Amino acid sequence: MNTALDTWKLTPITGSFGAELVGGNARTDFAPGQLLSLLEEHLVLVLRDQYLSHADQVELARSLGEPTPAHPVVPGHPDHPEILELDAAKGGKNARWHTDVTFVATPPAASVLVADHVPSFGGDTLWADMRGAYENLNPALCRLIEDLSAVHRISPLAYWGEPFDTALSREDAQKLFDDATRVPPVVHPMVRIHPRTGRPSLFVNPGFTTHVAGFSRIESENLLKLLYEHATQPEFVLRHRWQPGDVVIWDNRATMHYATDDYGTAERRMRRVTIRGDKPVGPDGFESTVVSDPLLAVR
Repeated sequence: MNTALDTWKLTPITGSFGAELVGGNARTDFAPGQLLSLLEEHLVLVLRDQYLSHADQVELARSLGEPTPAHPVVPGHPDHPEILELDAAKGGKNARWHTDVTFVATPPAASVLVADHVPSFGGDTLWADMRGAYENLNPALCRLIEDLSAVHRISPLAYWGEPFDTALSREDAQKLFDDATRVPPVVHPMVRIHPRTGRPSLFVNPGFTTHVAGFSRIESENLLKLLYEHATQPEFVLRHRWQPGDVVIWDNRATMHYATDDYGTAERRMRRVTIRGDKPVGPDGFESTVVSDPLLAVR
Protein backbone atom coordinates (compact mmCIF):
# COMPACT_ATOMS: atom_id res chain seq x y z
CA MET A 1 0.00 0.00 0.00
CA ASN A 2 1.19 3.52 -0.78
CA THR A 3 1.17 5.32 2.57
CA ALA A 4 1.74 8.83 1.20
CA LEU A 5 -1.58 10.14 2.50
CA ASP A 6 -0.34 13.48 3.77
CA THR A 7 -3.58 15.32 3.02
CA TRP A 8 -5.99 12.54 3.91
CA LYS A 9 -7.07 11.03 7.19
CA LEU A 10 -7.89 7.34 6.63
CA THR A 11 -10.14 5.54 9.11
CA PRO A 12 -11.19 1.87 8.80
CA ILE A 13 -14.97 1.42 8.64
CA THR A 14 -15.16 -2.21 9.82
CA GLY A 15 -12.71 -4.73 11.18
CA SER A 16 -12.34 -6.44 7.81
CA PHE A 17 -12.96 -4.00 4.97
CA GLY A 18 -13.88 -0.44 4.05
CA ALA A 19 -12.09 2.84 4.76
CA GLU A 20 -13.21 6.47 5.05
CA LEU A 21 -10.98 9.26 3.75
CA VAL A 22 -11.47 12.88 4.81
CA GLY A 23 -9.51 16.09 4.51
CA GLY A 24 -8.23 15.78 0.94
CA ASN A 25 -9.28 16.64 -2.59
CA ALA A 26 -9.97 13.66 -4.84
CA ARG A 27 -9.15 15.77 -7.90
CA THR A 28 -5.55 16.46 -6.86
CA ASP A 29 -4.46 14.63 -3.72
CA PHE A 30 -3.74 11.06 -4.86
CA ALA A 31 -0.38 9.97 -6.20
CA PRO A 32 -0.50 7.90 -9.42
CA GLY A 33 -1.82 4.43 -8.61
CA GLN A 34 -2.48 5.28 -4.98
CA LEU A 35 -6.27 5.27 -5.16
CA LEU A 36 -6.26 1.89 -6.90
CA SER A 37 -3.92 0.43 -4.26
CA LEU A 38 -6.15 1.69 -1.47
CA LEU A 39 -9.22 0.29 -3.18
CA GLU A 40 -7.74 -3.17 -3.63
CA GLU A 41 -6.72 -3.26 0.02
CA HIS A 42 -9.97 -1.96 1.53
CA LEU A 43 -12.52 -2.88 -1.22
CA VAL A 44 -14.78 0.06 -0.35
CA LEU A 45 -13.58 3.68 -0.04
CA VAL A 46 -15.74 6.55 1.22
CA LEU A 47 -14.46 10.01 0.28
CA ARG A 48 -16.25 12.77 2.16
CA ASP A 49 -16.97 16.39 1.13
CA GLN A 50 -15.91 16.12 -2.52
CA TYR A 51 -18.87 17.59 -4.49
CA LEU A 52 -17.57 16.25 -7.79
CA SER A 53 -18.94 17.54 -11.08
CA HIS A 54 -19.86 15.06 -13.78
CA ALA A 55 -16.53 15.70 -15.51
CA ASP A 56 -14.67 15.33 -12.19
CA GLN A 57 -16.33 11.98 -11.59
CA VAL A 58 -15.34 10.63 -14.99
CA GLU A 59 -11.76 11.88 -14.52
CA LEU A 60 -11.55 10.24 -11.08
CA ALA A 61 -12.81 7.00 -12.61
CA ARG A 62 -10.09 7.24 -15.29
CA SER A 63 -7.46 7.19 -12.55
CA LEU A 64 -8.65 3.64 -11.77
CA GLY A 65 -8.93 2.37 -15.35
CA GLU A 66 -11.07 2.75 -18.46
CA PRO A 67 -14.67 3.86 -17.86
CA THR A 68 -17.31 1.78 -19.63
CA PRO A 69 -20.54 3.00 -21.21
CA ALA A 70 -23.09 3.68 -18.48
CA HIS A 71 -24.91 0.34 -18.76
CA PRO A 72 -25.52 -2.39 -21.34
CA VAL A 73 -29.23 -1.58 -21.72
CA VAL A 74 -29.84 1.73 -19.88
CA PRO A 75 -28.79 4.98 -21.62
CA GLY A 76 -26.14 7.16 -20.00
CA HIS A 77 -26.06 10.90 -19.36
CA PRO A 78 -26.44 12.82 -22.66
CA ASP A 79 -23.19 14.74 -22.14
CA HIS A 80 -21.28 12.04 -20.25
CA PRO A 81 -22.19 8.60 -21.67
CA GLU A 82 -20.12 6.90 -18.96
CA ILE A 83 -22.48 8.10 -16.23
CA LEU A 84 -25.59 6.13 -15.18
CA GLU A 85 -28.04 8.43 -13.43
CA LEU A 86 -29.96 6.84 -10.55
CA ASP A 87 -32.93 9.01 -9.65
CA ALA A 88 -35.32 7.34 -7.20
CA ALA A 89 -38.24 9.27 -8.64
CA LYS A 90 -37.57 7.81 -12.09
CA GLY A 91 -37.06 4.17 -11.25
CA GLY A 92 -33.48 4.52 -10.02
CA LYS A 93 -33.69 2.16 -7.06
CA ASN A 94 -31.88 -1.14 -6.51
CA ALA A 95 -33.11 -2.69 -3.28
CA ARG A 96 -31.56 -6.08 -3.93
CA TRP A 97 -28.14 -7.54 -3.25
CA HIS A 98 -26.14 -7.51 -6.46
CA THR A 99 -22.71 -7.05 -7.98
CA ASP A 100 -22.73 -4.61 -10.87
CA VAL A 101 -23.29 -6.01 -14.36
CA THR A 102 -22.19 -9.62 -13.76
CA PHE A 103 -24.47 -10.64 -16.63
CA VAL A 104 -21.63 -9.92 -19.11
CA ALA A 105 -18.43 -11.89 -19.66
CA THR A 106 -16.22 -9.02 -18.42
CA PRO A 107 -18.03 -7.36 -15.49
CA PRO A 108 -16.79 -3.97 -14.26
CA ALA A 109 -13.67 -3.96 -12.11
CA ALA A 110 -14.90 -1.09 -9.94
CA SER A 111 -17.65 1.50 -9.57
CA VAL A 112 -17.56 5.17 -8.60
CA LEU A 113 -20.80 6.50 -7.09
CA VAL A 114 -21.48 10.18 -6.40
CA ALA A 115 -24.32 11.48 -4.24
CA ASP A 116 -26.08 14.52 -5.73
CA HIS A 117 -29.06 14.58 -3.39
CA VAL A 118 -29.61 12.37 -0.36
CA PRO A 119 -32.79 12.00 1.73
CA SER A 120 -32.80 13.35 5.28
CA PHE A 121 -33.56 9.82 6.49
CA GLY A 122 -32.93 6.35 5.08
CA GLY A 123 -31.42 5.54 1.71
CA ASP A 124 -28.27 3.91 3.12
CA THR A 125 -26.21 1.58 0.94
CA LEU A 126 -24.80 -1.70 2.25
CA TRP A 127 -21.73 -3.52 0.92
CA ALA A 128 -20.83 -7.16 1.55
CA ASP A 129 -17.21 -8.33 1.67
CA MET A 130 -17.19 -11.34 -0.64
CA ARG A 131 -13.45 -11.81 -0.12
CA GLY A 132 -13.78 -12.06 3.63
CA ALA A 133 -16.89 -14.21 3.27
CA TYR A 134 -14.99 -16.75 1.18
CA GLU A 135 -11.97 -16.73 3.46
CA ASN A 136 -14.21 -17.48 6.44
CA LEU A 137 -16.12 -20.36 4.88
CA ASN A 138 -15.50 -23.82 6.27
CA PRO A 139 -12.60 -25.34 4.26
CA ALA A 140 -14.85 -28.19 3.15
CA LEU A 141 -17.26 -25.70 1.59
CA CYS A 142 -14.36 -23.87 -0.07
CA ARG A 143 -13.27 -27.14 -1.67
CA LEU A 144 -16.84 -27.85 -2.77
CA ILE A 145 -17.36 -24.58 -4.63
CA GLU A 146 -13.87 -23.72 -5.88
CA ASP A 147 -14.35 -25.66 -9.14
CA LEU A 148 -18.04 -24.82 -9.66
CA SER A 149 -19.51 -22.28 -12.05
CA ALA A 150 -22.83 -20.46 -12.14
CA VAL A 151 -24.99 -18.83 -14.80
CA HIS A 152 -25.63 -15.07 -14.65
CA ARG A 153 -28.18 -13.23 -16.74
CA ILE A 154 -29.70 -9.78 -16.73
CA SER A 155 -32.85 -9.41 -14.65
CA PRO A 156 -34.80 -6.64 -16.40
CA LEU A 157 -35.93 -5.05 -13.14
CA ALA A 158 -33.00 -6.01 -10.91
CA TYR A 159 -31.97 -2.40 -10.37
CA TRP A 160 -35.45 -1.19 -9.55
CA GLY A 161 -36.17 -2.97 -6.31
CA GLU A 162 -38.48 -5.70 -5.15
CA PRO A 163 -41.31 -5.45 -5.82
CA PHE A 164 -40.40 -3.43 -8.88
CA ASP A 165 -40.60 0.32 -8.53
CA THR A 166 -43.98 1.57 -9.72
CA ALA A 167 -42.31 4.81 -10.90
CA LEU A 168 -41.62 2.80 -14.07
CA SER A 169 -44.33 2.95 -16.69
CA ARG A 170 -45.46 -0.16 -18.53
CA GLU A 171 -43.65 1.16 -21.58
CA ASP A 172 -40.41 1.57 -19.57
CA ALA A 173 -40.73 -1.95 -18.21
CA GLN A 174 -41.46 -3.39 -21.65
CA LYS A 175 -38.39 -1.70 -23.13
CA LEU A 176 -36.20 -3.00 -20.30
CA PHE A 177 -37.58 -6.48 -20.86
CA ASP A 178 -37.06 -6.34 -24.61
CA ASP A 179 -33.52 -4.99 -24.28
CA ALA A 180 -32.64 -7.63 -21.69
CA THR A 181 -33.64 -10.47 -24.00
CA ARG A 182 -30.85 -9.41 -26.35
CA VAL A 183 -28.14 -9.88 -23.71
CA PRO A 184 -27.01 -13.54 -23.68
CA PRO A 185 -26.36 -15.24 -20.32
CA VAL A 186 -22.81 -15.92 -19.16
CA VAL A 187 -21.22 -18.53 -16.92
CA HIS A 188 -18.75 -17.37 -14.27
CA PRO A 189 -16.64 -19.26 -11.73
CA MET A 190 -18.31 -19.23 -8.33
CA VAL A 191 -14.96 -18.39 -6.75
CA ARG A 192 -13.02 -15.61 -8.46
CA ILE A 193 -9.28 -15.01 -8.18
CA HIS A 194 -8.61 -11.28 -8.05
CA PRO A 195 -6.50 -10.41 -11.11
CA ARG A 196 -4.20 -8.06 -9.18
CA THR A 197 -4.10 -9.26 -5.57
CA GLY A 198 -4.49 -12.99 -6.28
CA ARG A 199 -6.95 -13.35 -3.40
CA PRO A 200 -10.11 -15.46 -3.88
CA SER A 201 -13.65 -14.26 -3.26
CA LEU A 202 -17.19 -15.51 -3.74
CA PHE A 203 -18.54 -14.44 -7.12
CA VAL A 204 -22.30 -15.02 -7.02
CA ASN A 205 -25.09 -12.57 -6.26
CA PRO A 206 -28.91 -12.68 -5.93
CA GLY A 207 -29.42 -9.96 -8.53
CA PHE A 208 -28.01 -11.81 -11.52
CA THR A 209 -26.97 -15.37 -10.61
CA THR A 210 -29.71 -17.75 -11.76
CA HIS A 211 -28.30 -21.19 -10.91
CA VAL A 212 -25.25 -23.35 -10.34
CA ALA A 213 -24.21 -25.07 -13.55
CA GLY A 214 -24.88 -28.81 -13.53
CA PHE A 215 -26.82 -28.81 -10.25
CA SER A 216 -30.47 -29.69 -9.79
CA ARG A 217 -32.86 -26.91 -8.83
CA ILE A 218 -32.93 -28.04 -5.18
CA GLU A 219 -29.14 -28.32 -5.01
CA SER A 220 -28.57 -24.99 -6.73
CA GLU A 221 -31.13 -22.93 -4.84
CA ASN A 222 -30.05 -24.18 -1.44
CA LEU A 223 -26.31 -23.87 -2.08
CA LEU A 224 -26.73 -20.29 -3.29
CA LYS A 225 -29.03 -19.51 -0.35
CA LEU A 226 -26.36 -20.79 2.05
CA LEU A 227 -23.66 -18.64 0.41
CA TYR A 228 -25.83 -15.51 0.38
CA GLU A 229 -26.84 -15.92 4.01
CA HIS A 230 -23.21 -16.47 4.96
CA ALA A 231 -21.94 -13.44 2.99
CA THR A 232 -24.56 -11.03 4.35
CA GLN A 233 -23.87 -11.70 8.02
CA PRO A 234 -23.21 -8.40 9.85
CA GLU A 235 -19.54 -9.36 10.23
CA PHE A 236 -19.09 -9.08 6.44
CA VAL A 237 -21.30 -6.03 5.83
CA LEU A 238 -20.77 -2.29 6.15
CA ARG A 239 -23.62 0.22 6.03
CA HIS A 240 -22.96 3.65 4.58
CA ARG A 241 -25.02 6.65 5.69
CA TRP A 242 -24.87 9.10 2.81
CA GLN A 243 -23.95 12.77 3.27
CA PRO A 244 -23.92 15.52 0.62
CA GLY A 245 -20.64 15.51 -1.28
CA ASP A 246 -19.92 11.82 -0.72
CA VAL A 247 -18.11 9.67 -3.25
CA VAL A 248 -18.00 5.91 -2.72
CA ILE A 249 -15.73 3.65 -4.75
CA TRP A 250 -15.87 -0.13 -4.55
CA ASP A 251 -14.02 -3.09 -5.97
CA ASN A 252 -16.74 -4.82 -7.97
CA ARG A 253 -14.68 -8.03 -8.19
CA ALA A 254 -14.92 -8.78 -4.47
CA THR A 255 -18.10 -7.11 -3.14
CA MET A 256 -21.84 -6.93 -3.63
CA HIS A 257 -24.14 -4.13 -2.49
CA TYR A 258 -27.74 -3.21 -1.63
CA ALA A 259 -29.43 0.20 -1.68
CA THR A 260 -32.09 0.30 1.02
CA ASP A 261 -35.50 1.55 -0.10
CA ASP A 262 -36.73 2.98 3.20
CA TYR A 263 -37.14 6.70 2.42
CA GLY A 264 -40.61 6.78 0.87
CA THR A 265 -40.98 9.48 -1.77
CA ALA A 266 -38.03 11.56 -0.54
CA GLU A 267 -35.60 12.71 -3.21
CA ARG A 268 -32.51 10.55 -3.75
CA ARG A 269 -30.26 11.09 -6.77
CA MET A 270 -26.97 9.33 -7.43
CA ARG A 271 -24.71 8.85 -10.47
CA ARG A 272 -22.40 5.94 -11.19
CA VAL A 273 -19.42 5.27 -13.43
CA THR A 274 -18.07 1.75 -13.87
CA ILE A 275 -14.50 0.74 -14.74
CA ARG A 276 -13.85 -1.85 -17.44
CA GLY A 277 -12.94 -5.26 -16.04
CA ASP A 278 -11.56 -8.50 -17.39
CA LYS A 279 -12.84 -12.07 -17.55
CA PRO A 280 -13.24 -13.63 -14.11
CA VAL A 281 -10.97 -16.64 -13.56
CA GLY A 282 -11.52 -19.40 -11.01
CA PRO A 283 -8.99 -21.31 -8.90
CA ASP A 284 -8.95 -24.10 -11.52
CA GLY A 285 -8.25 -21.66 -14.36
CA PHE A 286 -11.82 -21.64 -15.70
CA GLU A 287 -12.59 -18.35 -17.47
CA SER A 288 -16.02 -16.80 -17.82
CA THR A 289 -17.74 -17.33 -21.13
CA VAL A 290 -20.97 -16.46 -22.90
CA VAL A 291 -23.40 -19.36 -22.67
CA SER A 292 -24.11 -21.04 -26.01
CA ASP A 293 -25.80 -24.22 -24.76
CA PRO A 294 -29.53 -23.58 -24.18
CA LEU A 295 -29.71 -26.53 -21.78
CA LEU A 296 -27.21 -24.71 -19.54
CA ALA A 297 -28.88 -21.31 -19.87
CA VAL A 298 -32.48 -22.33 -19.20
CA ARG A 299 -33.67 -22.38 -15.60
